[in-house]
Amino acid sequence: MRLVLPRLYVILDAALLATTPQRECARQLVDAGVRLLQYRNKAASARSLLENAKGLAEELIPRAVTFIVNDRSDVAALAGASGVHVGQEDLSVEEARAVVGRDRLVGISTHNRAQFEQAAATSADYIAVGPVFSTSTKANADPVVGTELIREVRPLTDKPIVAIGGITLERAADLVRAGAQSVAVTSDILRAPDPAERARQFIKILQEANHAAGA
Repeated sequence: MRLVLPRLYVILDAALLATTPQRECARQLVDAGVRLLQYRNKAASARSLLENAKGLAEELIPRAVTFIVNDRSDVAALAGASGVHVGQEDLSVEEARAVVGRDRLVGISTHNRAQFEQAAATSADYIAVGPVFSTSTKANADPVVGTELIREVRPLTDKPIVAIGGITLERAADLVRAGAQSVAVTSDILRAPDPAERARQFIKILQEANHAAGA
């Protein structure tokens, strides 16, 4: 059965939540309609990361929200998350799968066609492509790929494609039209004066783009 992801994929980056408790922010986003969240915390110790991930899982899983942990397959499994998202420098998809099991999701980031083709041949449940636009949330970010790469790789797999990197409200609909099933957003939501309202705006625009595309 083909996986269908929610159109909006919010990355809850701890580095952008200095003044807002992570669970409170997650709760507000879910109340606004967000159904897919990834927790990213590059600076936390393993113990802190696990404690935070467990707290988020307790908050999100009972509300039927798909909850993904960034990078750490072990933390995802121990926290009871829905799955893990790995990068090119992390465990491979199959190694991550061995840790989290067949009943959890494994997503992977790709930055060019060759990486995408390799990912499509694995058991990855979805494939992220980016950075589509310039992003400030990742140090040493890969070169910008634009919407062109999404259009190029869309015919190569029936796995969901997640567009990621520098995505703003104004650009979101273009990515659905290019073939992305979901768009991953960090700064444009978390740095908004009202993140929940910004999330509602994204959901509305993505739904409209989805209908216009006939999907």
